Amino acid sequence: MRNHVNVAVIYYSATGTVYALAQAAAEGAEKAGAETRLRRVAELAPAHAVASNPDWQAHQERTADIAEATLEDLEWADAVLFGTPTRYGTMASQLKQFIDTTGPLWQQGKLADKVYGAFTATGTQHGGQESTLLSLANVFYHWGGILVPPGYTDPVQFQVGNPYGASFVADQRQLPDSDHLGAASFQARRAVDVAGHLMEGRRSALAAQEAGR
Repeated sequence: MRNHVNVAVIYYSATGTVYALAQAAAEGAEKAGAETRLRRVAELAPAHAVASNPDWQAHQERTADIAEATLEDLEWADAVLFGTPTRYGTMASQLKQFIDTTGPLWQQGKLADKVYGAFTATGTQHGGQESTLLSLANVFYHWGGILVPPGYTDPVQFQVGNPYGASFVADQRQLPDSDHLGAASFQARRAVDVAGHLMEGRRSALAAQEAGR
């Protein structure tokens, strides 16, 4: 019997690039049989800054109906994928602010032993994709999470894949193409698969423990 896996895809996107990757990840998780929550984190930039960029303003209006991430989404999930654009080689402050509210869950051990991964986008080829993904990995280490990167474990990874996590160069305001969306989808499917195996292993261990009493 297939394990039921809950997946939360939590992202920040200013103009829609990371949002497209997040959608692909959520769809990939669903196709793998998971129940999925797609959640955006709150926008922290002042209204005048958002309004100064037509693409930013349009994307905010277009995705206003997507629910904002809560701590309950993290507690609910068996696997969590975080998406963020880079900001000087690290995650956007909007996502960092959400992560900084997770202390109560962390103190109770409710963030440990879950599967985690991340994806990102930059404006240039060497704009900090790997350092941004690695900065998120540092968070997962503190949580006691199980980091599951895509690696080079699927043909799509040899075409456009980043072994640390799905990524895209958003040069000239382009949205991710089918190959990059495919990489995000694959990363989510891999997270679901590993989370399912972990859940099965824990269930088997518990059953063996109970049988030995």
